[in-house]
Parts: sequence; structure tokens; C-alpha cells
Amino acid sequence: MIKIAVTGAAGRMGKTLIEALENSSAAKLTVAIEHPESSLLGADAGELAGLGKSGVVIGSDLSAAIDAFDVLVDFTAPAATLANAALCAAHQKGIVIGTTGFDASQKAQLMEVVKPTRVVMAANYSIGVNLCFKLSKLAAEVMGDTADIEIIEAHHRHKVDAPSGTALKLGEVIADATGRDLDKVAVYGREGQTGARDQQSIGFATVRGGDIVGDHTVLFAHDGERVEVTHKASSRMSFASGAVRAAAWLGSQPSGFYDMQDVLGLH
Repeated sequence: MIKIAVTGAAGRMGKTLIEALENSSAAKLTVAIEHPESSLLGADAGELAGLGKSGVVIGSDLSAAIDAFDVLVDFTAPAATLANAALCAAHQKGIVIGTTGFDASQKAQLMEVVKPTRVVMAANYSIGVNLCFKLSKLAAEVMGDTADIEIIEAHHRHKVDAPSGTALKLGEVIADATGRDLDKVAVYGREGQTGARDQQSIGFATVRGGDIVGDHTVLFAHDGERVEVTHKASSRMSFASGAVRAAAWLGSQPSGFYDMQDVLGLH
């Protein structure tokens, strides 16, 4: 049984991860971490997630609990994740990273600090979304030279980054499959007299509102027909269950940098 630490344990995703761990036969929660100013420090993590007592008390110091877990699951913010990843790497602990919004410098720093250990990092841990990555790659290989490609995503009003990490990953998958540089062909929203569409561009449209968990569609538009690859999440549990599956898988892997496609054998 893999022992798991969860950071951001009192947040929406943290509580869902705790519930997913309660339902797992391969991994169990042993450490729950929140920021030092949280009013929930000292609370039972299971009770906070609505599951009853777990015996795991929410703390604020991951380093003090370093011997109590095998793999950290981190869905927090870039700066916090970088610090946590450096700590895990120094102690040969695995880490599953679900944080999005890293800038280029932070991403490069992360790739450097995690070299000594084993890491799974994915834009999205949903099994369905990862299947969509595979299907989008196939569609791009078949249709990408002639189709207009647009990526449409929608999330709840509280999401702070745009486009979503999943949308950007879809763009990267498609760009790689069609031999394009996403930094050069991405179009993030349109306004005014934009002129005719450049066929090489990959467009992104972002919607924010309500409690939408996460919707993503890749549109391949030809004259006379279109193909759409769509995933709609109705619960964060799909992400949490995938992250727990990744953590359990990671426990038996050698040091290295992996993604959810590795976990699911989709490469």
C-alpha cells in the first residue's frame, strides 16, 4: 500500500483527493498539508472531506512529515509546487504534479529540481481526457494539414489561469503531430478586423462561468464536414481518481519524468 501526502488538503481538489484515496485499494492518505495561515490546521482530514475520522491531522510543514509518505500529490500553485518538489527530490520521494500555470522559467526550474526522483506531471489526470489527447493526435495526423483547428475550453468562475493547462496540452499534442511550433501558431482569442484565418494557426477560445468542472473540445473543420473530439467532466473525482492511480503506479517506478500517458500505457 503506497503512502500518500496531499497538499492543499482543505481545498476543493484536496478534499476530492482525500475521498479518492479513501476509495483506493492501492494507496492510502498518511499526510495532509495546508498553508500555515489556514484556520483548519489540526482538523481531521477525513472529517474535513466529509468521510468521518481518518486519523490524519492537517499540518503545515511537509518537511516534518517527510518520513510518513512515499508519494506527494500536489495540486496547488507554481511557487508552492516548486518548493515541495525540491523537498521531495532531496529525500527521494515521488511526486504527482497537477498544478498548472507554470511560466517558462518555473517549468525549467521544476524540470531541474526533480531530476533525482520520480515524477508524474500531467495537465489533466482524467482517463477520458488522456484518451482525448491520443484521439486528437490521430485526428491531427490525418486531417491537420488541411483542417482549421480550434480548441474550446470552459471552466468554473474561480479558475485563475487561461487557457487551461489541458487546452494548452491539446495544442502541444496537435502542434507536435503536424510539425508546428505552438508558440508561433497559437491564437488566443480574436477581436476586431482580424483578416482571414491562417490555416496553420491553432486557435484557443476560453469560457469562464458558474461551476463548470471542465469542458474541452478540439474542432477539426473542413469545408463540408468537421470532426470534434470532446470531453466533459461532471465531477473533480475523475481527476482525483486518475491522480491517485498515477501515485500508486509511480511507487514502483525508477527515477524519471513521466506523464499520464505513461501511466495508462498510451504512448
